[in-house]
This record gives sequence, C-alpha cells and structure tokens, in this order.
Amino acid sequence: MRESGILQPIFSLPSRFGIGSFSKEAFEFVDFLYKSGVGYWQILPVGPTGFGNSPYQPFSAFAGNPYFISIEDLIEEGYLTWDEANGAFFGSDPESVDYGALYENRDNLLRIAFSRFSEKGDQKEYKAYQKKEAYWLTDYALFMAIKKDQDQKSWQDWEDGLKKRKKAAIDKAKKELADEIEFVFFKQYLFDLQLRKLHAYAASKNVKIIGDLPFYVSLDSADAWSHPEVFCMDKDLKPTLVAGCPPDAFCADGQLWGNPLYDWDKLAEDGYDWWVRRIERNYEFYDVIRLDHFHGFESYYAVPFGAQNARKGEILKGPGMKLFDTLTKKLSAHCTDDFTGSSPADKKKKRLPMIAEDLGNNTPENEKLLADSGFPGMKVLQYAFTSWDSYYVNHKHERNCVVYTGTHDNTPLRAWVEEINEGERDFARRYINSMNTDYGAFVWDMIREAYRSVADLCIVPLTDYLTKGKEARINMPGSGEGNWQWRLKPNFLSDDLARSIRGLAEIYGRIPVEKSAKEEKK
Repeated sequence: MRESGILQPIFSLPSRFGIGSFSKEAFEFVDFLYKSGVGYWQILPVGPTGFGNSPYQPFSAFAGNPYFISIEDLIEEGYLTWDEANGAFFGSDPESVDYGALYENRDNLLRIAFSRFSEKGDQKEYKAYQKKEAYWLTDYALFMAIKKDQDQKSWQDWEDGLKKRKKAAIDKAKKELADEIEFVFFKQYLFDLQLRKLHAYAASKNVKIIGDLPFYVSLDSADAWSHPEVFCMDKDLKPTLVAGCPPDAFCADGQLWGNPLYDWDKLAEDGYDWWVRRIERNYEFYDVIRLDHFHGFESYYAVPFGAQNARKGEILKGPGMKLFDTLTKKLSAHCTDDFTGSSPADKKKKRLPMIAEDLGNNTPENEKLLADSGFPGMKVLQYAFTSWDSYYVNHKHERNCVVYTGTHDNTPLRAWVEEINEGERDFARRYINSMNTDYGAFVWDMIREAYRSVADLCIVPLTDYLTKGKEARINMPGSGEGNWQWRLKPNFLSDDLARSIRGLAEIYGRIPVEKSAKEEKK
C-alpha cells in the first residue's frame, strides 16, 4: 500500500505556552494531514528529557515528557485559570523553545493544577492508571522525586543506600518524598490521557502515528537505576561497558557516547521481558515504531567504562532475530500485514509494524538481519547524490522501504541544496530532471522525487514542504547548541499547501485508503 507521511516533532508544533504540546494545535495538525492526503505522522521520542534536551537521552524508556501536557486542557477542566497560565513566562520567541524558561516555570503551573485535581479529579481512573502502569511508573516517580531532592545529581552519585536501592533507604525516601512522588504520578497520568486522546483523534482521521524508540537509554535514567540487571554493570552498579562508535577516517578517537550497554545474555534468560514491556508500552500510543540504530541489534561497539576515548573498544554481537522473534510471539496482537511490504510473499507473514533506522554502514550481516526481520529500512535522498553509485538513489529502492528527503538529523532540504558542492548539485539536477534554478522550486522537485519512489512509504519533514533553511534545523549531531528548538509559527499552515501536498499524493498513488469501522475493529 503506497502512502505518505510528514515528520514533525511534538515540540515543534505551535502553541502559546512555549513548546508544542497535545493542545488544539496538535489536533489541527492532524486535520492538516488529513486534508493533505497524508496517512502517517512521524514524531520524535516523547520521553522526559534531561541535560541537552535530547529526546534520545530520556530519563525513562517508559515515561512521557510533561512539557507536552496541554495547558489549555487543564484550563478547560477547571484545574487552571487563564490568568495563571498567561502569567507564567515560557519564552519570547514563538519559533524557538526556551527550555530554561520551561524548566523554571512549567512545574509551577502543574502543581497548581495538581492541587485542584486532588480535590475534584477522577480519582478512580487516576488510581487505575497507577495500578496498570506500576511496572515502570512506581520506580520512575521515586527516581524523579529523589533526583529533585538531590539537586538533580546523577543516581550514580547518590548515597549508597539510595543508589543500591536498600530497603531502609528506599522506604524512608518514599515516606519523606510522598508528595513529590504523587506529583510525578499526576504528570504522567495527564501525559498518558492527552496522548491517548490525540492518538484516537488521529485514528478518526485515518492518520497513523509513527513513534520513535531510542536504541540506548541514558545512564542517568530510572531504567538503569531500577533495573541494573538489564545492563552491563558490576556489583557496585558502575557500568562495565558503554556505547560508542569505533575510530574512522573522520574521527581518529572514535565516538564515546557513554550509554550503558545491554546484557543481552541475561535479558535472553527471562525472555527479554524488559524489552517486551518497553515495546508494548510504545504500542499503547503508536501505530508504528521506528527502531533507532537498528544495526545495534546485529552488533554494537563496546568501550570499557572510564575510557577517555573510544579507541580501545570491541565489536560485540547483538541479539539479532532472537529478540524480534520473541517480540513477535509475545506481542502478536500488534502484528499486521498492512504496513508496507506490497508483494504477495510479504502479505503471507504478519509482523510488528516497525521501521528500521538502518542508516550508516550496511554490512552483509546488517542487511541479512533487515531481510530476516521483514522491517522496511530507510532511504534518505540527501545521501543519494554523493557518488555515482549511491545506495540511496531512487532506482535502487525496493517497495518494502521508507524513503525520506531527510530526517531530523539532516539539515532542511533547502539548506542542503545551498550547501552541497556544484558537482553533487549538478548530479541531483540531472538525476531528477530538474531545470529549476530557484532553490525553493528545486526543493519541491526533490520532494516529488521521493513521492515517485517505488517505496511503499514516503516521509517528508514539514520543514522541507515549507522550504525552510538551516534556521529550522531540528538537530545537528555532535553539537549541543540550538538543537531540539525549532517551532512552527502559529497559523502558518495553509489550505494551499495542503492542496499541493495532496496533489502529489494523488498523482503518485499515495492517498491512504479509508477503512470502514468494521475493518478497523477486525
């Protein structure tokens, strides 16, 4: 089934309270997707972010980011007033997220809402939520409460009783920090409630949501603290091995990422329970999951903890198909045969709806794992014109893949066209048969090229449709400045743009097929 999608992070949506959220603007964006003939909305990870604000370094693999809670919804419920909301400062630039202002002021509003919810909110539903999500929620709330009490220090620097979760220390923390723990429960409850509401609305408009699953978790996370058995750690809860990237022609020292590595052998012993629970939690909100760093499931680079660089690491084998076979078996209710894979052979095998982020070094082993999994890989057109025999050019695409003009880690297409050298630009022009010298028009020719691909799914960042330049870049890997901040201007999306996007979907057969209520239930 040929369809298209738009990549637009939640935080990049417009809103009046400093950051994109599950507010009316999110629902209006779904309406825009529907009018545009777009069947998928790809968002970035929505976990609670820490230092650097990267959604790929969350405090939890299960929790949600409280920044995304809609303030307007709380006003409508009677938990806040407009005067209270408008009196808080969340930044002065409608096109950029001010994380400092959010950190200083967002919780103050939510605490007011919490006090009123405690008096008149639906406590039965609230308690049911806590019980249902207890596996991760209890530890996460305690982790965040202790972290706040410890002036945000990493759990690795907590006193021994808290760090090693000794009963006396934990019981004392639960008693002393009970109010803060309950506040964390409340924020996660709101996040859950509002994202489910948005997901249901998207489904009513025949729009599916693609979530994003970071491969690694942060060392300073509730997961590493509460489930050290999942990771390679010693008896003192220090990592023995951490993630990185081996030295190459671009970086002689390699890259030292520092994330704790999974103990895959131990995980296999209990049927990959932590991973099963993690994936199942994600399917509560998403129709499709994008697996970040898919190559890490085949093999990964391990660096001894404490190393100053990544020179002395080693490549270790990942779980491969053992993990995916287990996930498919235990999460069979989420398996489908209608997400990409157009051939009759593909249709015979149901699988979990996932996209493999397989960018980078495509070894025979990596390609075999991708083929065995049946997941569609990614083809990024910005990488297609660096050589005459690129892996990413259109004529090398297969149907079971997802073509992108660029990702959140790429510069917007307009900036890419401006920055590449003349030889690459000439190659791109000739390949897509574009005579446009205006860069804005050339961007739309590149988008058209993505739509023309045989790939079942075509995804284009919203910044590319808007022909934005480098000012709208979402993330620059390796740089801590200016990332995860760009926001769409309020009321910026037009019906004319929706018609233009829909026109491409109609020409290239990417209008989603609307399912009847009977088919959806089935």
